[in-house]
Amino acid sequence: MGAQPVIDVERLNVWFGRRQILHDVDFRVMPGEIRVIMGGSGSGKSTLLRHLLGLLKPRSGSVRILGTDIAAASAADVLRLRRQMGVSFQGGALFTSMTVGENVALPLREHTDLDENTVRIMSRLKLEVVNLGGFQDLMPSQLSGGMIKRAALARAIVMDPRLLFFDEPSAGLDPVVSAELDELILQLRDAMRMSIVVVTHELESAFKIADTITVLDRGHVLLTGTVAEVRASDNQRIQDLLNRRPRRVEVDTDEYLRRLTEAEAD
Repeated sequence: MGAQPVIDVERLNVWFGRRQILHDVDFRVMPGEIRVIMGGSGSGKSTLLRHLLGLLKPRSGSVRILGTDIAAASAADVLRLRRQMGVSFQGGALFTSMTVGENVALPLREHTDLDENTVRIMSRLKLEVVNLGGFQDLMPSQLSGGMIKRAALARAIVMDPRLLFFDEPSAGLDPVVSAELDELILQLRDAMRMSIVVVTHELESAFKIADTITVLDRGHVLLTGTVAEVRASDNQRIQDLLNRRPRRVEVDTDEYLRRLTEAEAD
């Protein structure tokens, strides 16, 4: 019997009010895979990520993370699941009133009964992994943008998660620092044997780190494939994304007035 997916999403449909955000999304990630989710603004990337993190429960379709059905999971089940997941947020999300070392150690203090000496050693080891050894006593305000990203990554991996999620890891970084972070992501996958999901719009980064790429557009999966398959796709919207061609915006006045009238009636 083959390996089971660590993430298995089937026919996920999501509405916010009357607006449908995701349409029959199928999404599977296998153990040890780096999956990149790409798409323009409003494509549904963030909504899909929230479901993968268990922050939103599906009302239509199913989401299974590490074998757990999110819709049927209790709060305790979701908490246990999240202990096996790490998240590196777009802006780092470090607590500004805590030192770098305290930020990295926080998950251990919250979710384990380890003694303080062990917590300190483990957090410093993870800082070494992301090339921030010796920076544990600094405050986040004393770090550069790239260092904040790496400190946030150290916190995300401090409990040795099976699944690691990145939200726009290269956002706001210069090309050199961004390339260094890409290399670090690849090294983490190989060294810690974790599965990684990356949400990004940075094409160079996506093509460097991805085993497979899922391209979203207006809540639809246009394609899931290798870098070569995405590059060779004849889908016009995918080529627009790859070549940074703007989508033509057409305004339907009658449709706009109809929606405005419905909103006022509600």
